[in-house]
Amino acid sequence: MSEHRCVMVCQHNSCLKNGSAEVLAAFQAREIEAVEVQASSCMGQCSSGPTVRIVPDETWYCRVQPSNVAEIVEQHLEQGKPVEAKLNPRIHLRMEMFFSP
Repeated sequence: MSEHRCVMVCQHNSCLKNGSAEVLAAFQAREIEAVEVQASSCMGQCSSGPTVRIVPDETWYCRVQPSNVAEIVEQHLEQGKPVEAKLNPRIHLRMEMFFSP
């Protein structure tokens, strides 16, 4: 994909307490073509941090740990498929929530 993307990693209080500095470092250690990685201020998802937001995709990941970074990079940023297990459920509503048997 040639479109420029940005990976924003929250570095505010509760995210920091849950390891967001290490998540930011893990993203920064990867060389990802056409992707900028930057620290972010609070994104309002304090109860589910560390929060990672990818723009312009508007994909929000929650409870991201350094061990999740490789999968997010390879599956989402390189292949264009969001990592379902880490999507923030408050932002990315799943259809099965509305159509349960």
